[in-house]
Amino acid sequence: MSQVLVFIEHLAGVPLETSLQTITLAGTLGDVSSVSVGKCELEGVARHIEVEHPMLSDYAPEAIAEALAQLLRAESPSAVLASGTERGNEVMAHVAAMLDLPLATNVTEIRPEEGSWEVTRTRWGGSLLEEASLTAPVKLATVAPHAFETSNATGAVDAETFAPELSETLERTRVVERVTISEGITLTTAPVVVSGGRGVGSPEGFGVLEELASLLGGAVGCSRVVTNNGWRPHSDQVGQTGTRVAPNLYVACGISGAIQHWVGMMASKNVLAINNDPEAPMVTKADYAVVGDLHPILEAVVAEVKRRKGTVT
Repeated sequence: MSQVLVFIEHLAGVPLETSLQTITLAGTLGDVSSVSVGKCELEGVARHIEVEHPMLSDYAPEAIAEALAQLLRAESPSAVLASGTERGNEVMAHVAAMLDLPLATNVTEIRPEEGSWEVTRTRWGGSLLEEASLTAPVKLATVAPHAFETSNATGAVDAETFAPELSETLERTRVVERVTISEGITLTTAPVVVSGGRGVGSPEGFGVLEELASLLGGAVGCSRVVTNNGWRPHSDQVGQTGTRVAPNLYVACGISGAIQHWVGMMASKNVLAINNDPEAPMVTKADYAVVGDLHPILEAVVAEVKRRKGTVT
């Protein structure tokens, strides 16, 4: 089988879920060789390559792309895949430019043909699917997050080391300092997201959403109009121009359900809409819906959760 390189994003050596999903797709296309910047613990791949260079102590998209380009020239794989995250898309765009190759971003399906790939990919923030042909000596693509299940393949693999030669000019785009804003559960890792829109009514109205999220071990999100009104910080925004989430349960409170917001949460396993408008797009698309005033509804839900948890005082 042909070799497929997969660029792995990781946090302190633990691969991101989206990278593991990319491995799932890559495994249907050829023998998988994964590549990470620095040490990363991986299982279920044919080979794992760790790129090491002093310039790559933190995120540096141009330098990472140059390292991948050099590795590609050395390995001559049939394809290189990465997850369609902000970083994955950015790094692969640099790789494509450096090698003068086309790049298919956010693919949801790949159908190999003689000399080409027939791909389906999301466009316009996920509001439509595009069918396209990718023809190139080496196929470059990023995989839409949550379009595939995480690979369950096991079996440890010994890592190889690759040391690229990088010009100092590539340091012009590089993370040099990090500031911890918050710790613990985040929008991207929370199993439950309780999100509010214009219908919450005010910054104070988010109090009951925060209480419910805390009881369920989740996080609070919001729509764009909420951040525009200054009720919540932009870091809480879910949507095309905010954070994309994929919790087990997404509770949409007073959110109309514009396509830009739906794009950010459509990977949720279950969606519960609470809204006083039965015709709101979020209500019609949700798995479950409660029509009515969200505040007394949420207060009743909080009370019931507390009762079941035995925390009612």
